[in-house]
Amino acid sequence: MNYPGARGHGVIDVLIDEATLSRRVGELGRELDALYPDSANDPPLLIGVLTGAVTFMSDLMRAMDGHVEIDFMAVSSYGASTRSSGVVRILKDLDHVIEGRRVVVVEDIVDSGLTLQYLLELLRQREPRDIRVVALLRKLKAGAADVPVDLLGFEIPDEFVVGYGLDFAGLYRNLPCIAVLDPALLGERAGPHGEHPSSDPHSGGEAG
Repeated sequence: MNYPGARGHGVIDVLIDEATLSRRVGELGRELDALYPDSANDPPLLIGVLTGAVTFMSDLMRAMDGHVEIDFMAVSSYGASTRSSGVVRILKDLDHVIEGRRVVVVEDIVDSGLTLQYLLELLRQREPRDIRVVALLRKLKAGAADVPVDLLGFEIPDEFVVGYGLDFAGLYRNLPCIAVLDPALLGERAGPHGEHPSSDPHSGGEAG
């Protein structure tokens, strides 16, 4: 298929359209409200994982009726390729102290699960009262880490996806859907080890 506009160049399939995304994010917001009924006195802290989760987090918190506070972390999985090695550098740490807080980690996509697993271990060391994970997407991927996700938007095939905050080489974040790119486009712009370049070390369907 051809997605309209320059931002859709190279898109061959839409996995999740805009209306379906909006409906599910609204449902996730209501599910979070039910988990934190005393948010007026004890608001949960939503932690968005930059940069891919920004769009999802923005829509998710607006779908919630209760009070929330927000913060962000930027992490980078590194190794021989852009596929997550499970070793993480913290590029931007939290501004909030989370000891004793109710924390919700907001992820765009869980791929290998290794980055999220490491991030949760790191946050638990800071002694929050509890931690939950809400993820928009989770890949059906053989060998992925068994990392807990409390609220999930969608399970998707093991394909490189873009849109709704997810990028390829810094582009496609502004697609309002979750889409699959032409594999030929991925090959043309792959790095020396065949990796898929992204300006976001935790995006593009390969980290997490």
